Amino acid sequence: MRVQVAIIGAGPSGLLLGAKLHQAGVDAIVIEQRSADYVLGRIRAGVLEQGTVDMMDSLGLGARMHAEGLVHGGFNLGYRNSHHRIDLHALTGKDVMVYGQTELTRDLMDARAQWGAKTVYEAEHVHIHGFDGSTPSVTYTKDGKTHEIQCDYIAGCDGYHGVSRASVPSSSIKAYERVYPFGWLGVLADVPPVAHELIYSNHERGFALCSMRSKTRSRYYIQCALDDKVDNWSDQAFWDELRRRLDPEAAASMVTGPSIEKSIAPLRSFVAEPMRFGRLFLVGDAAHIVPPTGAKGLNLAASDVHYLAHGLVEHYQEKSAAGLDAYSGRALRRVWKAVRFSWWFTSLMHKFPEGGEFGQKIQEAEIDYLLGSQAAMTSLAENYVGLPYEV
Repeated sequence: MRVQVAIIGAGPSGLLLGAKLHQAGVDAIVIEQRSADYVLGRIRAGVLEQGTVDMMDSLGLGARMHAEGLVHGGFNLGYRNSHHRIDLHALTGKDVMVYGQTELTRDLMDARAQWGAKTVYEAEHVHIHGFDGSTPSVTYTKDGKTHEIQCDYIAGCDGYHGVSRASVPSSSIKAYERVYPFGWLGVLADVPPVAHELIYSNHERGFALCSMRSKTRSRYYIQCALDDKVDNWSDQAFWDELRRRLDPEAAASMVTGPSIEKSIAPLRSFVAEPMRFGRLFLVGDAAHIVPPTGAKGLNLAASDVHYLAHGLVEHYQEKSAAGLDAYSGRALRRVWKAVRFSWWFTSLMHKFPEGGEFGQKIQEAEIDYLLGSQAAMTSLAENYVGLPYEV
């Protein structure tokens, strides 16, 4: 098969890129190693920046998001047994949208099926070839047969553990990484959220986050040790610990129930540079990982897609390489700003035992300053709703 662009990975970044290219008449195929059901079963992010919402709208795919998603004009910081609202809309004029990554992925999958766009699921032994030359290709095995896709460009949208970044010679790529000394124990439950908007809680027992996927489904997290095990936590033990880390008002209004999903996620910051290698482009988690504090992972993938789709469409419609040549630099400038914000917000809200008493006092002073300064709250709000894309 011959296409213009081969997209590796059918997560949000791959499907978003596929949709943007389809809209512009660029011939692309999406190749995914997992099944469609597996992709939809992944529990991930749920807070969308305005730029991500606008992208779905521009594709004509925002109807269900607007009908079922929750528009939030602010969020709460829990601190010293009370919570303080950060008014995003008043500070920036922008809001965020709570809409689960699973739902956004479903919308993109359904659209791709409706369009009849080329997608391959359960592709085994995926390999990419020749991206350092002029004739790149992708091979994979499906139903016992080997297939080859010849293309002009390859978009590596297959995540941190995918084949795309792993195919780049180590001498050509530089990785920057920070591994945090704790994880998040997360629970998904069909219970109403504890509050209308998210609560990020800084507590002496550790960080907690009260989030949601809808008005009837909640997503909660507590900071835990890296070597902790899900089996150590019954549902009741989780609810009891979460309640301890919230202010009295929030704790009293919390509704508990059986967990649908429970998992522990380690926290890390990771960036690979550059994001282009000849005719291979890295997109989303294939190039960068951020701690979930601040909800930047999915939104960074969307901004990567914005830049890469612009470059590819410009190449095919205007015969210009300017957008593709600028892709890595443009994407990385926004990536590093989001990495900085996620690192700062993580440092602000979590307990770092190695920081000692001095570190604790600095953290308390930082929060006190933030909550008393319009300028500091505006900076937080600007980063939280999402920095603008470069033109």
